[in-house]
Order: sequence, then C-alpha cells, then structure tokens
Amino acid sequence: MKSDEEIMEILEAYDLTGSYRKAAELAGCDHHTVRRYVQLRGQGVDPTERAVRSKLIDDFLPKVEELVERSRGKVGADAVHKKIVAMGFTGTDRTTRRAVAAAKDSYRAGNRRVFRPWIPEPAMWMQWDWGEGPRIGSRRTSLWCAWLAWSRFRVVIPVFDKTLPTVAACLDATFRAIGGVPTYCLTDNEKTATVEHVARIAVRNPELVPMARHYGTVVRTCMPADPASKGGTESTVRIAKRDLVPTQVNLRTEYTDFAGLQEACADFMTEVNNRVHRETRRIPAELLAEERLRLHPVPEQPFTAAFGESRRVGKDSTISVNSVRYSVPHELVEESVWVRFHG
Repeated sequence: MKSDEEIMEILEAYDLTGSYRKAAELAGCDHHTVRRYVQLRGQGVDPTERAVRSKLIDDFLPKVEELVERSRGKVGADAVHKKIVAMGFTGTDRTTRRAVAAAKDSYRAGNRRVFRPWIPEPAMWMQWDWGEGPRIGSRRTSLWCAWLAWSRFRVVIPVFDKTLPTVAACLDATFRAIGGVPTYCLTDNEKTATVEHVARIAVRNPELVPMARHYGTVVRTCMPADPASKGGTESTVRIAKRDLVPTQVNLRTEYTDFAGLQEACADFMTEVNNRVHRETRRIPAELLAEERLRLHPVPEQPFTAAFGESRRVGKDSTISVNSVRYSVPHELVEESVWVRFHG
C-alpha cells in the first residue's frame, strides 16, 4: 500500500508525461501501479481506500446481526461463534469476535439512548431511595434519602430497617420537613412499592396505595434496572454515603450510638440545603420557600402504618417482635399497641 505522498507523486508524474511507463520511471514503481491509481482517480474513487475482500463469515453476517439484535447487544462472541460453527462456519473465533464487535457498534449507533435535560415543575416530583448506612455496633443501618426535584432540597433519615411501617414513617417525616406534599413520589421497585411486574407494568403494593391516598400523592416507580430514570436521588444517596458513612476518605469516626448518626444526618441536611446548588445557582432552602406555596398540605395525623405493626399485649405484660419478647407497661395488658424500631 502506497503512502499518500507516494500516490501524489505517481499521479503528478503521469500528468506530466501522459505515459504509464514514463511516469513509472519517474516515480520509481511499476507501470501497472501507475495505471491502477490513474484509473481509480478517473472513477472518482479514493486511491487510499482498500478494496473490500470477501470473508468466510460474510454468509453468516445476517445470523450474527440477528443474534445481536435479539440480545439487545448483550450476546457474547463466544456464544455467537458456537452457533455459527454449528451452521457450517469454518473460520476462527477471532473472525467472529471482529464481526460481533462491528455488529454491536452498529446496534448501539442505532439504539443509542438520548439524554435530554429534565426541567422539573415546582411541587410536582419528589424522589426517594435507600443507601447503605454505617454500622452501629454490629447492627446495620439504612439511609432514607429524599430529594425535591425543583428546589433540590434533600432529606436524609437514618433507620434500622426498610419495612413498610418505616417507609410510612419516613414519608411522613419528609413531608413535614419540607412543609407539604408533592404530586408524585418516584422510587425504586422494592417490594414495599412494587410487588411484581405484569407485562412490564408495575403492580403496586396494596398496602402502599392507601398510604399514598392518605397524603394525597401518587407513588410512581422507575424502569427496572434503570437508575438513570431517578438520577437525582441516586446522586443524593451517593453524596450522603460519601459524607456520613465512615471511610478513609472522609476520616469520619465510627458512631457510638444511633443518636450520633441522627445528629450527623441533621448537620448534613443543614449544610447541603443552605449552600448554593451547582445546577440552579441558588440555595435549596430558599427555593423550598417558593416551592412550598404550591405543595399540598400535610394531613394533621400520620398514616396509621407510620406507627408500626400492631401487637397484642399478653397477660405477662410483654409483646413479641421478630421472635423477641419486649416488656411494656402492665396497664396495656390485653390491649393492641403499635410497635416500630426507632433509634
């Protein structure tokens, strides 16, 4: 293959002499080479472009493209190679890998996800998600992370579990912290929100529906395995874990009790909600004051599930929770009480 400079000299020599052989003597090459490049130039073809040669896998390319399309670009070259070998392909796996890579590039180019800026409306969306919290002693904790899409106001609440009573309590605490209820609440597809999917349609947890109705909001869930559809709260979880969970990066010491974690979360919310946000260039607490005018009012009483699970007090003045017995005042014998882990 000649370089660009050599091809330019060959064509220049031919234009000067008008003869293949004389141009070959001047350019120092064979006259057949001069003729080939002159003919390519006359056909309007790039002389540096290599001719496409037939390959063993050409007859199997439709099958390769079909497998890539059916798997949405997830199929591996090894699996494709086994299938086309069974169909009669005699080439090597290296040839198959190249063909699969080219087919995947073509598939991604035609099915590339387009990200457009989301311009939220005041009082419309709140998002929540869970983050792995620090251990207190030997017990795990979780961080409830909520985020108002328009004002970027954040609420972080530490809890010991992610049961439905805890979700109800965190929702109630979040609504009272922001001073209102938004139209929609977006979250992930955990069992507390979505019990199953039927024909890709999320089926809501029947215990969550009356809770949302009590507060006058609608709970929506993102697409399965698609964190980008609730990226705001994903960022909130990442930042909260970065600042609140003890690591070698933030040099935060271990928490001695749950009250210390609660205090750290309160300090975190004060800090992030009172500094200028990078996107809005405004302070979230100030934007919340404007957004609060459009939020729905919070009911005076929390939803009953926020109090916990119901238990009946036995004659020995105890209740059983998770196979552990707890003592309660004897005045509550034979009464029904609400039970929830807190602090």
